Amino acid sequence: MSSPSDLPKRRALKLAAYSSLVLTAALVGCSKKEEAAAPAAASAPASASAAKAEPLKIAFAYVGPVGDGGWTFAHDNARKAVEKEFGDRVQTSFVEKVPEAADAERVFRDMVGQGNQLIFGTTFGYGESMLKVAADSPNVKFEHATGYKQAANQRTYDSRTYEGAYMAGVIAGKMSKSGVIGVVGSIPIPEVIRNINSFTLGAQTGNPKIKVKVVWVNKWFDPPQETEAAQTLINGGADVLMQNTDSSAVLQTAEKNGKLAFGWDSDMTAYGPKAHLGSAVINWAPYYIAAVREALDGTWAAGPGKHAWWGVKEGAIDLVSISEQVPAETRAEIDKIKAGLKDGSFAIWKGPLVGQDGKEVLKAGEVADDKFLSGINFYLKGVEGKVPNGK
Repeated sequence: MSSPSDLPKRRALKLAAYSSLVLTAALVGCSKKEEAAAPAAASAPASASAAKAEPLKIAFAYVGPVGDGGWTFAHDNARKAVEKEFGDRVQTSFVEKVPEAADAERVFRDMVGQGNQLIFGTTFGYGESMLKVAADSPNVKFEHATGYKQAANQRTYDSRTYEGAYMAGVIAGKMSKSGVIGVVGSIPIPEVIRNINSFTLGAQTGNPKIKVKVVWVNKWFDPPQETEAAQTLINGGADVLMQNTDSSAVLQTAEKNGKLAFGWDSDMTAYGPKAHLGSAVINWAPYYIAAVREALDGTWAAGPGKHAWWGVKEGAIDLVSISEQVPAETRAEIDKIKAGLKDGSFAIWKGPLVGQDGKEVLKAGEVADDKFLSGINFYLKGVEGKVPNGK
């Protein structure tokens, strides 16, 4: 039996025991809350991991230097637009001055080896090299500019440059005083021949009897040869020039000779402000942004028939910086053509059209489809000379 003096001790012991029970219950409760919160805590690292996902690595192969002021310059501006649009979700790189030869295959394989998941080859001559590398790299996506051969992981894309050539022709036909205009051609493939013919069609709207001379340089980028070709055309009576080459040499030659000319692929006003009538430009950004977005969201697809051909309608082609020398009514005519190309109410290649040999190539009212346009290897009436390796 405890004495009265033990009561304080017993009370202290009871109080300690009670406190221990309360503390234990509290700890158990905290443990249950932590268990309930565990899934949310576990998801936090996953979210952080998603936020730090590796960027999509994209590589571009250029046939010319980025500073060519024309074709390659336009592609590189579009590459920069991709970077601006997607920020740290992408990482882009490029190799310039890649020849359209066996060395291109080495460049594409190197791009694959560097971990690029989307590769753009920006000229026609890369087609076969890309196909070889694509076959050996099934997990990499390939895009070939101006090509026509597709594979399971390679698709093709192009711009309707003939629309810009036609609009330039409309102006050329109105501005020429000699009745002779000239084109410096690069390589005689359907794309370039189509542009020469479209330039001719545009010019004939202002002068049905206009003559179009062509000098071929068989290269995309060679300023000295382009200069020589332009001078040859001027010596032959041409007073308005257009080119399907990549530098500003043709415009600069026209400027030095007091003649008129157009910029091509990019706005070339600064290279010959007195000679410059307008620039038929390509904006690759809409297509590149769309392609990259598809690669990022998993909807990118390739295979037979996967070919994109964009023009004025899609914002890929335009005639810009039209000179004040061009009469207001002609500039208004260009605006109407652009509007018609955008809504589909205007067709450039519409019959009746006659070839250089006098034979009808399109019947009255007939509109050329893309298959017809893709295979053009002949000159229309009004173009002088012969198509190399053509009809």
